[in-house]
Amino acid sequence: MRIMLDTNILVSAFIFKSKTINELINKLSMEHEIVIASYCVDELKNLINTKFKVNKKALNEFLLTFPYDLVYSPNDVDEKIFEIRDEDDYIILHTAILEDVDILITGDKDFKDVEIEKPEIMTPSEFLEKY
Repeated sequence: MRIMLDTNILVSAFIFKSKTINELINKLSMEHEIVIASYCVDELKNLINTKFKVNKKALNEFLLTFPYDLVYSPNDVDEKIFEIRDEDDYIILHTAILEDVDILITGDKDFKDVEIEKPEIMTPSEFLEKY
């Protein structure tokens, strides 16, 4: 399956390295195709530089060794196809739809209220329980 990771999952994988996230990344990299939106990479770099003050070289090494396919996130969307509380999250899910991913994994509760057929939106724990 093609599985997109939200920025908060990338932050968790890079900064916090919890058991659940490590298990998730191992499973995804062995059995699935990990997809990351260009918007999420940009957001990750911004968060790391402003909030966590981590060495840029370490972040670059993480992004170089992390097993993922980078997909382009459009800058503008002409017509909205769903509603979401946080407008900043719209482009992430919109990119997932454009790229025909099967699952979007996120820890962001704003995605839970979105009603779409595909992709399925799951937390890391929900994904690990189901798959």
